[in-house]
Amino acid sequence: MEPMEGYRASRRRRGVIRRKEMPLWQELPLLLVVAFCLAVLIRTFLVQAFFIPSGSMENTLLVGDRVLVNKVVYDMRDPVRGEIVVFRGTDNWAPEQPSTPISNAFAAKLGRTIGDLVGVSRPGERDFIKRVIGLPGDKVACCDAKGRITVNGESIDEPYVQENSSLDAPPNPKQCTSRRFAEVTVPAGEMFVMGDHRLVSQDARCQGPVPIKNIIGRAFVVVWPSSRFTGLSVPDNWKSFAASHPVAAGPPGAVPPSDPDPTTGALIVPFLLTAGVSARSGLPTMTRRRRLRS
Repeated sequence: MEPMEGYRASRRRRGVIRRKEMPLWQELPLLLVVAFCLAVLIRTFLVQAFFIPSGSMENTLLVGDRVLVNKVVYDMRDPVRGEIVVFRGTDNWAPEQPSTPISNAFAAKLGRTIGDLVGVSRPGERDFIKRVIGLPGDKVACCDAKGRITVNGESIDEPYVQENSSLDAPPNPKQCTSRRFAEVTVPAGEMFVMGDHRLVSQDARCQGPVPIKNIIGRAFVVVWPSSRFTGLSVPDNWKSFAASHPVAAGPPGAVPPSDPDPTTGALIVPFLLTAGVSARSGLPTMTRRRRLRS
């Protein structure tokens, strides 16, 4: 028995040595395939990187920032006021960026189809990123005596608003040039969203609420540039508001989940794993992102 065991041990050692000596030209394609498959699976079902192209969410999000978007969180719960979400706008939502010229439409569509598979595509014209202000049944209006928005009659302090719209401009239902707008009761199944940079943001004030089913996911962290790496948590004022104003469409006694979401860590780990594999294989993972109409 001892000679046989020694023979088997020797074969295992030789097998390990052979695997370690796999030529680069064989190892590299394998790593590329693994990295590609991981990227497609993660991008399709879990998390996706998005590029911020405009200033409508400044200074929370700057032009050129890359954010990670949790694509599964709203399969488990409803959105929460104060969260930043990526969604597909309705026909009422005009794109904030120039559309692709007609002569390049076919090439752009083909490029998006291929790019969507790995998360590097240029955007469609209907993808936006905004902050959730009102949920089904909420009454949203502006303004109180201090120029603040009100939700269900309660004034909301918004420290993240950098530059607000004018109080002097008359309300215009077709343009978001005025801070003031008449009270809106958010319909069932929809949400009222606004940009943090109100002066330039085109949002629900003039383009109407958005169906919750149109949400692509929740933006939960800025990952690039590295100097701006930070989580995108729900502001404390919205947490306090939620405690006293349960969502009308939610189950009785429902309490908004704590922030960050319990799924966040589970999403970041596989994304970083993909980044590690891609780094070894030479794939620029951080370029796998989609641009937004913010």
